[in-house]
Amino acid sequence: MTDISPDPKVQPQAHAIAMADLIRVFGRIGVMSFGGPAAQIALMHKELVEDRPWLSEAGFLRALSFCMMLPGPEAMQLATYAGWRLRGAAGGVLAGLLFVLPGALVIAALVFLYVNFGTQPLVQAGFLGIKAAVVAIVLQALQRLGKKALHGVTDLALAAFGFLALFLFALPFPLVLLTAALLGSLRVRSTENEPAALPPAAAGPVWVTLLLWGGLWLLPLGALSLFGPQLLADIGWFFAKLAVVTFGGAYAVLAYMSQTVVAQYQWIETGQMIDALGLAETTPGPLILVTQFVAMLAGALASGTWMALAAGLVALWATFMPCFLWIFLAAPHVERIASHPRLGAALRAITAVVVGVILNLSVWFLLHVLFRETVTLELPAISLMLPVMASLDISAALLVLAAPVVALACGGRLALILPIMAGLGIAMAQII
Repeated sequence: MTDISPDPKVQPQAHAIAMADLIRVFGRIGVMSFGGPAAQIALMHKELVEDRPWLSEAGFLRALSFCMMLPGPEAMQLATYAGWRLRGAAGGVLAGLLFVLPGALVIAALVFLYVNFGTQPLVQAGFLGIKAAVVAIVLQALQRLGKKALHGVTDLALAAFGFLALFLFALPFPLVLLTAALLGSLRVRSTENEPAALPPAAAGPVWVTLLLWGGLWLLPLGALSLFGPQLLADIGWFFAKLAVVTFGGAYAVLAYMSQTVVAQYQWIETGQMIDALGLAETTPGPLILVTQFVAMLAGALASGTWMALAAGLVALWATFMPCFLWIFLAAPHVERIASHPRLGAALRAITAVVVGVILNLSVWFLLHVLFRETVTLELPAISLMLPVMASLDISAALLVLAAPVVALACGGRLALILPIMAGLGIAMAQII
């Protein structure tokens, strides 16, 4: 039987690094982590591998491969894993919190500014420019992921399946992911030399971790269902479900999240959802902090400031608590998880499908930015969104055309793209 005991190379080095040094370094990473997961991972590599010998190059890459297999924000989970590697569970919690909290504080401030000033005409014009930038950003993400993920006819077919499943048939997003994982795992024709399935033989500590962190994640949500406001319970359970299916980064679930919070729950409007993404792009930390923005805006619109704060805390808890569960549960088995043939094939299939999912998101954003009105054509088993051509927004169309040019001129730097596009939106409002 294959030995699946934890690899000593991936055990935590408790007390190897002073806690004050851990706070200083991961605090700096949290404050400077702008620009999405690629920039955040590069920053961590510089801080943890290049500038100080805390992690080896090979160890960092193993950790990155492992985190990309998990649902949730891979950069936040990489920070959590690095903290666990250096100072055990306490280090993992500290590193994960420091990565998320700076962005969460910025998001909270942005929500209150948005609620109080977001309806003014000049602000609306600025947001139109930001929405056009978001379209360009999502299309760039689609291009980058497509180059990495699509390597043949099968991958292209999986991407097409992901797009059509959501755009035409409105299938549940979790079902699309599960189908992709199953199809991918079936592509492995031989199980020879496969590692034995997890969990490991020493199941006691695994169950302790599962009960502790799973309980911390889900029990407060259960208490909200029994004793709290219905809005908070709905927010908690929805974002908890979202946390489980967030493979492929935040862009992969944005269409699913947008359609659910806008059409099903009706917490916010479509334009507000796109504004939320644009503002989330400007903050440090993971892009999935857009969940906090959506929750706080829904709370503010429903019951004011205190509900906004409570909703934001619930969304943060539901979204990020499972990240600690995944890391602490599986971190001792990084190499075996990363090299498991069937799991690797399933994740590669999910990545290919995610390309189609992001294409669906791109079309969804584009239709809602360019046209003031859309209609849904309902046919047997098919639900097709179509624009009302007479509602075309000329200003939005010109800004969408300008956004890729601005992005190219700015070298893809969001800190420049977003304010420039907001300024162009305001200028356009004065002309047209």
